Amino acid sequence: MQYLYSQGKRLALTFSYDDGQIFDRRLVQIFREYGMKATFHLNSGKLGTENFRGGFVTRDEIKMLYAGHEVACHGVEHRNVGLLTRPQLLRELEDDRLALEELTGSMVHGLSYAYGVYSQEAEEVARCVGLKYSRTTNNTHSFFVPTNFLEWNPTCHHGDPLLMELGQKFLDSPVYRELPLMYVWGHSYEFDGNRNWGLIEEFCKFMSGRAEIWYCTNGELCDYVTAMQRLEFSADGKRVYNPSAQSIWMQQDEKILECKPGEAISF
Repeated sequence: MQYLYSQGKRLALTFSYDDGQIFDRRLVQIFREYGMKATFHLNSGKLGTENFRGGFVTRDEIKMLYAGHEVACHGVEHRNVGLLTRPQLLRELEDDRLALEELTGSMVHGLSYAYGVYSQEAEEVARCVGLKYSRTTNNTHSFFVPTNFLEWNPTCHHGDPLLMELGQKFLDSPVYRELPLMYVWGHSYEFDGNRNWGLIEEFCKFMSGRAEIWYCTNGELCDYVTAMQRLEFSADGKRVYNPSAQSIWMQQDEKILECKPGEAISF
């Protein structure tokens, strides 16, 4: 038996973009055109303000702009968590979550660490304020699901010279490898500053429309794997019970199996 992703997909692809600057508007359009899904990490305290690049998206547009994607935390003011006291860190993360949930009307359970700085204390505080996962900036060039979602290392930055090569390697993942995951991250302002919007369009076009890929947000991936890890197996390993609220998919030989919420199935 091997695990599969939602709907029996063998591969998963997710994106993560930070800061919520106005260039997200164009990036969202590209993702929608090619059927990609992404998580956008926002600094709620900066929404609607200006900077030398042009500024940040406004509070009023958040709900519609990111519809179909996921909104997650990046800290109210994009503070370096390594410089904050524990009470300051708590406010930086919890206030961001509170503001973003009010703006989106949805639950916010994700984070990316500002400047890529994190610590064990930051992970503890994130967990205490109800955050389930957080992305680092430590590129792995690999396709493994994280063992610690609060220290989630991505595959690569979109500007990595090996982006397309990694994409092909991901598609060629051997069938014996369970749950290959490609995670690409960055900032939308980088495309504008480097005048290379064609880079992300080329990659999305290359990865689009593939029946074997589950296109998902960071949160969807985290929730699925967490539910998968809650499965309860019989002592002989021939029966499994799913106590979660979502279906978990598996493959035995050539047969694809769906274990529905509250259901027990036999192999």
